[in-house]
Amino acid sequence: MQRHRSGGHTAAVRFRTAGFAFLAVHLFLVAWITLRPLDVPWISAANLRPLAGIRADLALGWREGARRIGEGLVLLAPLGVLLPLAGGRLYVSVWGSLVRTVAAGALISLGIELLQTGVPGQVVDIDSVLLNTVGVAVAHLAVVPAARARIRHRSEGAPLLLEEPAQGRTPTITRVGIAP
Repeated sequence: MQRHRSGGHTAAVRFRTAGFAFLAVHLFLVAWITLRPLDVPWISAANLRPLAGIRADLALGWREGARRIGEGLVLLAPLGVLLPLAGGRLYVSVWGSLVRTVAAGALISLGIELLQTGVPGQVVDIDSVLLNTVGVAVAHLAVVPAARARIRHRSEGAPLLLEEPAQGRTPTITRVGIAP
C-alpha cells in the first residue's frame, strides 16, 4: 500500500486546483469570443471542405493569411497545457497524454463549431477545428513533456510516495482446508 507524503499530496492538489481554475477561465474566454452574436452586414457560407478556408486566407496575402491562421492556432492552444495540468499526473506516457489532450481539444473545438450554428453572425468552419486541434498538439508537445520531466527531476530528491515497511509473514489459520 502506498501513502502520499503530505507535502506532495498538497502540491498535487494545488496544481490540479490551479489547472481547473485556469481551464475554466480560458474556456469562458473562448466561449465569449466564439459564441457571442456578431452584427455583420453579410455572412459567408459555412466551410465544410477541409483546407479551403486556409487556402482562401493565404490568397489574401502572406501577412493577413498568417494572422488568420495564427488566430486559429492560438485560440485553443492553452488547452494543450491546461488539460494535463488539470489531470495532475506526472508519470504517464508522452504519447498517451498527447492523444488524450488532442482528442479533448478536437472535441471542444467541434463542440464550439456546432454551437456556432445557432449564433447570429457566426459561421461554421471545419478549418477552425483543424487549426485549433493542431494548436493544442503543438502547445502540448512544446511544454508538457519538458515540464513533467522537470517536475519529476525536482521531486526525485523527495519522493512523493513512500512504501510502507513490511510487517512480516501473512498469518495462516491451521485446520482450514482449501475449498473444492
